[in-house]
Amino acid sequence: MIQTNQIKLTTALAVVNLFTIAHALNLPQPGDEIPAARATNLTLQPGDDLQAALDAAQPGDHITLAPGTWQGNYTINTPITLSGSPDGKTILDGGGKGKVLHLKAPDSTIEHLTVRHSGNSQFDMDAGIFADRKADRAHIWHNHVEDNLFGIYIWGPESTIVEHNTVIGQTTGRVNDRGNGIQIWKSPHTIIRDNTLSGGRDGIYVTNSKYNHFERNTMRDMRFGVHYMYTEDSEVAHNHTESLESAYVIMFSNRITVRDNSGRDSREHGLMLNAVNDAQIHGNRINRANKCVFLYNANRNGFHDNHFEGCTLGVHSTAGSTDNQNYRNAFINNQTQVMYVGTRYHEWSHDGQGNYWSDNTAFDLDGDGIADLPYRPNNILDQVLWRAPNAKILINSPAAQLLKYAQQQFPAIHPGGVVDSYPLMNPPTVAP
Repeated sequence: MIQTNQIKLTTALAVVNLFTIAHALNLPQPGDEIPAARATNLTLQPGDDLQAALDAAQPGDHITLAPGTWQGNYTINTPITLSGSPDGKTILDGGGKGKVLHLKAPDSTIEHLTVRHSGNSQFDMDAGIFADRKADRAHIWHNHVEDNLFGIYIWGPESTIVEHNTVIGQTTGRVNDRGNGIQIWKSPHTIIRDNTLSGGRDGIYVTNSKYNHFERNTMRDMRFGVHYMYTEDSEVAHNHTESLESAYVIMFSNRITVRDNSGRDSREHGLMLNAVNDAQIHGNRINRANKCVFLYNANRNGFHDNHFEGCTLGVHSTAGSTDNQNYRNAFINNQTQVMYVGTRYHEWSHDGQGNYWSDNTAFDLDGDGIADLPYRPNNILDQVLWRAPNAKILINSPAAQLLKYAQQQFPAIHPGGVVDSYPLMNPPTVAP
């Protein structure tokens, strides 16, 4: 044991000496500006003491790790660049304990590393890569992060960029016991883009934050793709989800823009807004979900130029959701286009343009692209069945048919609901 400790001490001293010599050889020349510290490049081989090198580093240094495995937990306290091999063969392995790589300094870059096997304590926020509130402007890119409780945890810093990473979460145990692929807490101006995420609980989870931008991420085989909580003034754009519980879940948040995203094969919701106000939802394509859109106490939100297709229920609006603007959306081959249980009328059109409804057998005699008659996705019997499902045994009774006929002849007897006064004859174009 004494001999082993002596070897470790000798290795650490050697690494520190390498940095000392490197900085000494990097002295400024006459006439040069004298910076606080000159950046130095250092390459470490497996077996070298990485933590000693990190502790000895000066701001701006660049440490490159050769292919191999470094076992342990590592902390960066100085603004540096830590690089691995672009082939992914540089591995930081936490051995199932703690945070594998902990960033505590601003302006650090982490790239080309495989980071795996963190601890499993949610209380301790164990993660593959953990950036704490001191790590402003961290740049985490081109890493492979797998089998950690949380993949990448952004805990409090500002202006972090996380891009071009592959994050593979845990797939065993209860879903709620797993961590999220990328988690963000109180970290304004965070950019998450061009990442591929799978497994774990949620793909990107953000809470109590502002001014975030999530773009071109791909998420598969997890609970929620993008999950917002208590967040404002942020944007979700050009993301793709597949085979999730719910694709885009926005809760207790305001002024969120969700645009040009796609979601396929969600078991529950394509897009869910719970207590969300003043959001803009446009250019999205949702296919084959139980509910394309679920609105719960969501108000003053704008929906336009979206494509909702092949869902059991196109839009379910409940719990007082009101003053939402809907126009130029395409509702195609949903078993039920809209479910709204209430007595208020909701006009789903804007400036003479409504939505496209695949089940609307309409005429356009003047050729202006607008159907000649308003469209109502629900009738009075729908309201009855939603309130009293057992009444479906009477759906084909003479009394029910008479009620449907009377409503067609006298629309005023309809007890509220959605009406599209300017239904479109053709679906608007939405990017694939």
